[in-house]
Amino acid sequence: MMDPSHFTGGNFYPPGMPGSQPGSEEIFEVSWELFGELCRALALRVYRDYDPDVVIGIATAGVIPAAVIADILQVDFYSMKISRMADGQRVSQEPMLLSTAPVQAAGRRVLLVDEITTSGDTLRLALAAVRDVVPEEIRTATCFCRPGGYQPDFHALQTDALIVFPWDRQVIENGELVVHPTYRGRL
Repeated sequence: MMDPSHFTGGNFYPPGMPGSQPGSEEIFEVSWELFGELCRALALRVYRDYDPDVVIGIATAGVIPAAVIADILQVDFYSMKISRMADGQRVSQEPMLLSTAPVQAAGRRVLLVDEITTSGDTLRLALAAVRDVVPEEIRTATCFCRPGGYQPDFHALQTDALIVFPWDRQVIENGELVVHPTYRGRL
C-alpha cells in the first residue's frame, strides 16, 4: 500500500509514472488500490487546508471519488450531473448542466469533486451552479489534472497520460465484460 504522505506536495509525479516526463503520451491504468490511495491523499490535503461541510460529486465519474472523500472526511455527500454525453454518445463539445446543484449546499462550505480536469469547463459550470444556491465557500478537487490545464484547489496527481480508471476499463457487451471501446487497441 502506498503511503498517502507521499502525495502532500503540489505536483507529485512518482518516478516512472506516466506524465513524469514532459510530452508523455503513455497510458496510466489506475487500479482500485491506487484509486483508494489517491482518494486518501486528496482527503488528507483537503483536511489540512479546508474544512468542508459538504462534498458534491460531479456525475457521472466524479461521484466515485467524491463519495469516498466525503466518507473519509465524515461529511455529507451530494451529487449533480454535468456531461457532454447522452445515451452513451457524445452530443456536445461543451459540458451541459443536467441537474441543479444540491440546495443543501446553501450557507455551507462546499468541496466540489470531479475525477479529472483538463480545460476546467465542467468545474466552472459546476461552480456557477453551486454559487446559485449561495454556499458560504466553495473549493474544488480532482484526482487528476493536466499540466498547463485548469488547476483545481486540490488534486492528487498531475499527468498528461491517458488515464484509465478502474470503473471505466471494461463494459458489458452481449453479456460479457470486454475492454471499453475507447481503449480497444490501446491496452
